[in-house]
Amino acid sequence: MQDVFSLKPETRYGCPAADQILINRFYVTGYSYYFRQAKWALEIVDPDKQLMGDVQRLNNFRPDFRIPKRFRADLSDYRHSGFDRGHLVASENMSDEVMQNSETFLLSNMSPQTPEFNRQKWRELEHAVRKLDQKKDVLETYVITGPIFDFSVSIRMIGEKDKNGISIPVPSHFFKCILTEEINGQLKMWAFEMENADLNGELADYRVTTAYIEQRAGIFLWDKLTGPEIEEEKSKARKMW
Repeated sequence: MQDVFSLKPETRYGCPAADQILINRFYVTGYSYYFRQAKWALEIVDPDKQLMGDVQRLNNFRPDFRIPKRFRADLSDYRHSGFDRGHLVASENMSDEVMQNSETFLLSNMSPQTPEFNRQKWRELEHAVRKLDQKKDVLETYVITGPIFDFSVSIRMIGEKDKNGISIPVPSHFFKCILTEEINGQLKMWAFEMENADLNGELADYRVTTAYIEQRAGIFLWDKLTGPEIEEEKSKARKMW
């Protein structure tokens, strides 16, 4: 029987494991019951379509009722927390159709982000990825984004504790890993890790290798691609485009 995930173009080069895979119309999410937020969100960035889109940001934040109640986040968890409901798949990446933009406001696509991070350096990185995809030699751009929890530092929590005393942990860092398919058939990878804080560095300062993110986030990226060339690419920290 054909793997259902192979029917989604976003998963062409792989789909990491998760407690629950959420198949949306325009992106795929791997959800963590333990952290009550996504482990990752996978999309194909297409700013050429976005330039034609005229859908305004909907801001219709809401719980994802596909997730069992005991594991899902609610609006009340973020209220008065001091943290933004930070998009993994950016709203600006999905502005061609109303439903497309609406899906990005499911709380399964959110992680707690400091306002300074979400509205500044993280947004700058999102914009840079859209700019990368606009390069004439790039055919398609795949992006996987998610939280990192570094337990060597103090992890903050938001939301009311459930009956087991568990609330929602705030990620210490976030990652964004990018794979482009070039017009000559070459595959290129970039990876970024950023602390969930007010950052002042250049985007290039946060470049890491894809292999490093695999270890930090505990996921295997682009797992449908194999061979020494892929392992070499995963070990590169490519220059900015």
